[in-house]
Amino acid sequence: MNVTVGGKGTRTLFSVAVYGMLFVLGAVQGVIGSFQYSWMAGPVPVAALVCCAVLLATCLLGAWAMRSVSGAIAPAAGWILAAFVMSMPVSNGSVIITNTAAGRWYLYGGTVTALAGVIISFGVLIRGQGRTRAR
Repeated sequence: MNVTVGGKGTRTLFSVAVYGMLFVLGAVQGVIGSFQYSWMAGPVPVAALVCCAVLLATCLLGAWAMRSVSGAIAPAAGWILAAFVMSMPVSNGSVIITNTAAGRWYLYGGTVTALAGVIISFGVLIRGQGRTRAR
C-alpha cells in the first residue's frame, strides 16, 4: 500500500481509523451503561434514559462529523454488540443487565435510540444533499 502525505491513501486510512474509534466509543458506552443503567432507578429509570440520550447524541454527531450515515452506524453497532453481549447470562447464571424496568429501558430503549440515530442522520444527510444540488 502506497501512502502519500495528503493523498487518497492517507484520507482512507484516517477515515478507517475514525470509524474504528466511533465503533469503540459506542462499545465503551455500551459496557459502561451496562453497569450504570440502574443507578437512579426509581419509578422512572433516569440513568437508563440518560444512557439512551448519550447514544443518540453520539450517533448523530458521528454522522455529522463524517458527513455520512456510516458515522451513525459505527457507534450504534458498537453499542448493540457490547450491550447484548453484556445481557447474556454466563455459565454460573449471573447476568449484568437484569430483567427489570431499568434493564428493559436500557436495552430496548438503547436499541431503538441507536436505530433512530441512524434513521435521523440518514434523513438529515439526504435533505442536506438535496439542498446542495439545488444551488
